[in-house]
Amino acid sequence: MKLKLLAAACALAAFSAGAIAAKPTSIVFVANNETAEGTPYSTYNVKCSNGKTVEVTAWDNRRKWCIGDASSETCEKKQIRAAKAACKK
Repeated sequence: MKLKLLAAACALAAFSAGAIAAKPTSIVFVANNETAEGTPYSTYNVKCSNGKTVEVTAWDNRRKWCIGDASSETCEKKQIRAAKAACKK
């Protein structure tokens, strides 16, 4: 009986940890910018459910979304995926 109760408690704890992970609550446009080479990009702020605010940049007419500035290698094809990844960081 105790083993079943312990297994249920562990399963509940594992499920709860995933449910309370930080999620994006809003994505706000900040500005249009240009790199030194003349490549245009847009900057957005992502607010997360844990209170953190992260900068996300959009490239190639919003076809590529990167966490942070131009030098970032963490990029996604969709805005929401980039926002979720930014909140998990």
